[in-house]
Amino acid sequence: MSMNFHLSNRRTVHAIAALLAIIGGSVGSWAESHSHLGSSIARGAGKTIIEGGTGAPGFVPVLTTVAFHAERSDGGVTGAFECLAIAPPVTSGAGSGTFTANVMYVTGTVQTAVVNGDTVTLTGTATITGLGAGTNVPFTFVAREGGPGSNAVLVTGGLTFKETLLEGQFAIGKSKD
Repeated sequence: MSMNFHLSNRRTVHAIAALLAIIGGSVGSWAESHSHLGSSIARGAGKTIIEGGTGAPGFVPVLTTVAFHAERSDGGVTGAFECLAIAPPVTSGAGSGTFTANVMYVTGTVQTAVVNGDTVTLTGTATITGLGAGTNVPFTFVAREGGPGSNAVLVTGGLTFKETLLEGQFAIGKSKD
């Protein structure tokens, strides 16, 4: 009788262990699919250079620091967009190679995100200082996935900025890292 009890106990323990493994796997899959990182549409950050800088006639170089993220949330999209544009304080001579003049800052909320292959289009509204200054200014940011050499375009405040990523990464689609 004692032997049957141990056998029964062993079977019960194995059954409970198997059940817990199934439940644990299910909860882990559910948590992963509902986690912040599992809902990522696009994200990125880095340093860019604006093609043509300030444009004619001076063509002063402009560097930007850009960061963005967009996630699926409750059937919609949430996210943020930041872009700081800096230029040299003088166009030539001493100081023309130092990028210390804040020429534009865009801080906004992402409201839509559309992925098309290796490209994401983010739209939203922003507060802008410097060039194109205003509040609740609509913006569109289109970024191609990749590292240095990837390009992006920011359209806001009646201005268009074509940018090339120098440092950093733009990622599109689900990310679990």
